Amino acid sequence: MNTVDGRARGAPRLSFAMSTAVRISRARWFRFLRRVFQYQNGSSSDLGSNPFNSGPWLALELMVLVVQITVITVVLALSQEEEPVWPLRVWIVGYDVGCLLSLPLLYWRHRCRRVYVNHGDDGHRFGDIEQQRDEESRSSYLMNKSRSFLELFFALWFVMGNVWVFDTRFGSFNRSPNLHILCIVLLAWNTICYSFPFILFVLLCCCVPLINNFLGYNMNLASANRGATDDQLSQLPSWRFKVADDASEEFLTNGDSECCICLANYRDSEEVRQLPCSHLFHLGCVDQWLRIISCCPLCKKEIQNV
Repeated sequence: MNTVDGRARGAPRLSFAMSTAVRISRARWFRFLRRVFQYQNGSSSDLGSNPFNSGPWLALELMVLVVQITVITVVLALSQEEEPVWPLRVWIVGYDVGCLLSLPLLYWRHRCRRVYVNHGDDGHRFGDIEQQRDEESRSSYLMNKSRSFLELFFALWFVMGNVWVFDTRFGSFNRSPNLHILCIVLLAWNTICYSFPFILFVLLCCCVPLINNFLGYNMNLASANRGATDDQLSQLPSWRFKVADDASEEFLTNGDSECCICLANYRDSEEVRQLPCSHLFHLGCVDQWLRIISCCPLCKKEIQNV
């Protein structure tokens, strides 16, 4: 009795975990992370395939830069009387200058993205991406170099800021609390940005495979090939299989005596589901399949198009 009750309690937990995994795999942010991972680990890269050059991401970067510049300006104005031991004000001003220099680079990325999108449909002139790279102008080359130097500057500035901020030998925090708090916030933000590739690797290469093995649900495949929704599944006919039933005898006569997904014969009182293409499967088997790919496992017809 205890074993049965334990299974009954475990089933809702597994169902909740499955529904949560389905929602995550269909979320835009999860598909975006997969695109970023594929781009970073691909053999080639270009402006069109770079997910960081998409419109929403560029808008997010612009908003973050504007917020940083605004906060830095306000804090510097309010902390003119503070006297830190280390030249934190110089570090903050240098960081602010780097943010200002990032604005024209952001506009250049937006402009290159628009050029790529506008010419992407012209198969005669821009069909080959490699040829498009060779035809980059001198200004684009200089902007790429400027972006590399700016990233190098931020990396060196990040190291210098850690040395100045976390040096507690002189008790500088009491002499300039506002500047110290601002520096800590900026350093924490840069730490998150620099550790993003590692976090992404742990998520997609460690956490997601473990979830896939536990649930038997491929989140990566579901995010690439959008599966059926719960509303679409609820509209498909289902019933409990009975050998003596007329509809069940018809499927047995036609040779559909087993589920092609799990290769098990249909038994009495088992829940089955029929797709619009008239193929029959176990309800649990086909629902899990359709949540990944919304087509019939046998004839490959989309359930929306039948």
